[in-house]
Formats: sequence, C-alpha cells, structure tokens
Amino acid sequence: MKTLVFNGSPRMKGETMELVNAFCEEMKGEEIKVVHAYQADIRPCVDCRWCFKNRGCAIKDGMQEIYRYLEECDHILIASPVYFEELTGVLLALLSRLQTYFSAKYIRREEPLSQKKTGGILLCAGSIGPREKAESTAAMILKLLNCENLGTVYAGKTDRIPVKEQPDILTQVKDLAKKMKNSYWSHGDQ
Repeated sequence: MKTLVFNGSPRMKGETMELVNAFCEEMKGEEIKVVHAYQADIRPCVDCRWCFKNRGCAIKDGMQEIYRYLEECDHILIASPVYFEELTGVLLALLSRLQTYFSAKYIRREEPLSQKKTGGILLCAGSIGPREKAESTAAMILKLLNCENLGTVYAGKTDRIPVKEQPDILTQVKDLAKKMKNSYWSHGDQ
C-alpha cells in the first residue's frame, strides 16, 4: 500500500512534523511519500485553463511526480499548522495545482482519479483558535481526490504544551493510521 502525505509545515522539527512522524511510524512497512510544501519545487496554479481540456497540467515541475503518485496511492494525508484559521499559504499554493482534478470532474466530466482512497487530516496550532476553515479546506481536497475521509486529529495549544507531551493526541494519530491501514478500500475491494 502507498500513502501520500502533504506536509504544510515550514518547520522540519516542529509540532506538525511530530504528528506526521507518529503517523508514519504507525504506517511502518507501507510505502510513504512525504511532500514537504516548503521544500517542493512546485509553482502554484496560474489559471491558464489548460486543464479545462487536457489531463494533467501545463506547468512542468515537481508536481508531475505527485500526479503520478496520486494515481497509484491508496491513502492521502494532509498535515498542516493552522495559520489565520487556514492551512499554510505555501501548502495551499501547492494544492492549487490539484485544479486539474476539479477540471476533470466538473468541466471535462471525467472521473478525476479512478481508484478510491482513504484520507485523513492532521492539524496543529499554537493556540486554540478556530480550525474549522482549515479542516473544511482539507476535507474538500480529500473528497476531490476520491478519498473517504477517516477523520481529523487536531493538536492545539502546542506553544505551551508540545505534541510530545500530549499522549492522547499521539494515540489519535496512531489510531487514524491504523484505520487507514485496515480500511475497506486498502484491500482493493472496490
């Protein structure tokens, strides 16, 4: 089984990465590809509308590899700090390149991705502010990618209480990973 993780954190040793690492540890034995938005060589969508008539994207960069992986992966995880009640801007810019799947579904009237997948969301915030917008955005993206959303894990107040000191949150992350590994779709029964 293959899992694609979109990591929206700029900090490779930050709280969001603690969540991602706990998830990946539980998924041990599976093939996992982590896309670090802040390190990726991927431009945002430029609204050229090439995908209105064609599969894929006119921009040729690191996203081409992600498109290929999206075709074959079984699970998708979106992980991000919450900035101004939303996923990070750099992650949103990267995810804007998924416009090709929106165009497939709603403009070209094609199935964006044929294989059903499972997905999940990991959100992290230094305070306890609203997270609903970030969660809604991530859930919409998972739906577009033909994912059954298995849930969200939210770690709040991480400026005062690091994720490592929140065992209940780490347990929720591991439980989400277990649900993905044991999901109906992961067995190929479609």
